[in-house]
Amino acid sequence: MSQHPSFQRGSLHAAKRCVLKRFERVELLRRRGQWTEGRRVTALPKTKPED
Repeated sequence: MSQHPSFQRGSLHAAKRCVLKRFERVELLRRRGQWTEGRRVTALPKTKPED
């Protein structure tokens, strides 16, 4: 039985994600200069991934 195209590696859906993981959001906020050290990692502001 073959695999559905949406589950195959290199599919278009896997290339662009609209949701970031927590460590990715913190790194993005650091690059933007919106992160202060000692801040809690819960309740982070919403961030859109960079294209």
